[in-house]
Amino acid sequence: MKDLAIASIIAGIILIASVISIEFGVAAAIIEIVLGAVAGNLFNIQPTAWLTFIASLGGVLLTFLAGTEVDHKILKEKFWTSVLIGGISFILPFLFVFAYTYFIAGWSLGASKIAGIALSTTSLAVVYAVLVETGLNKTELGKILMASTFITDFGTVLALSVLFLQFNYLSIVFILFSALLLLFGPKLLIFFFQRYGNKVIEPEIKLLFLILFFTMFLGEIGSSHAVLPIFIFGLILSPFFELNRNFIRKLRTIGFALITPFFFIKGGMLVGFNDLITNISLILILLAIKVISKIIGVYPIARMMLPRGGRVFLTLLMSTGLTFGTISSIFGLQAGYISKTQFTILIAVVILSAVVPTIIAQRYWAPASPELKDEISEKGEQD
Repeated sequence: MKDLAIASIIAGIILIASVISIEFGVAAAIIEIVLGAVAGNLFNIQPTAWLTFIASLGGVLLTFLAGTEVDHKILKEKFWTSVLIGGISFILPFLFVFAYTYFIAGWSLGASKIAGIALSTTSLAVVYAVLVETGLNKTELGKILMASTFITDFGTVLALSVLFLQFNYLSIVFILFSALLLLFGPKLLIFFFQRYGNKVIEPEIKLLFLILFFTMFLGEIGSSHAVLPIFIFGLILSPFFELNRNFIRKLRTIGFALITPFFFIKGGMLVGFNDLITNISLILILLAIKVISKIIGVYPIARMMLPRGGRVFLTLLMSTGLTFGTISSIFGLQAGYISKTQFTILIAVVILSAVVPTIIAQRYWAPASPELKDEISEKGEQD
């Protein structure tokens, strides 16, 4: 199929997902994943080089935007809450999934470690997209959730680095550049914003995309990934963007309208319906292990430390996975630790974990958004 035909189909999927999202109140990211799986299996549309590139950019851009939403004040005030929730959210699923795949499913040691890492994650992309669409990113619950997600995924990246060390001299270049980026990058971007901001040609946004592209490039040649330094980069800049919301608004428009949907659609395309049917029992078992172990670990802490309204909602969203789960699975496949069948199983579980807990959380346990609370309050005053 020609590139323009694929682009037209994907543009249609993006539009349809947006309409369904608005009509039924489900996050557009979830609809995009499901429609991506349908397109890949029923219409045999497979990820092309350009689609993979845009999808990779979308994942990194989402990670940066997620970092900007972490409130430094909340992170400091609720540091131990976030560390406890995020830490247990990583540790328990890793141990349970590793034990099941190694001792019961008979996977190799390397494959079991990959499975544990891939299914211990919480999806920054899904959590951030849901919080933004519901308006909960502005609430204390949303900010604690983002901070806890950061802790969980930091543990994932750390485990991947420690358990599968494959450094080369270019990895050192990537680490040094990441350190320089975190030290001087925020000052450079702020300088650009103050000198060139609010212009039609948007030089500061162009600088940001240059930083994203170059960090992705160095991460690729250094056998690493850009998501962690980019998330921390956004985290450092969050106080500045809190005072300059127009910049983030423009970036969200660019990202959510066009770039980030490719990330979710491509994720759906990685699932094969035939492999799903053949391995459905193992997929469901691993999904249950991931979600139940998250609930066992997270909910008791949430019950002790959070208001009643958001406990289950936070617990379910901490059970999601996509970005780092996909990255870990791809790493395992490319490095030879898992087979293609095992890769399909893990990707299926990762994507299902992005869909199932999110739909349940939004449908049955979502707290009222700040806008809805204000509307109810105004109506009450009028009555």
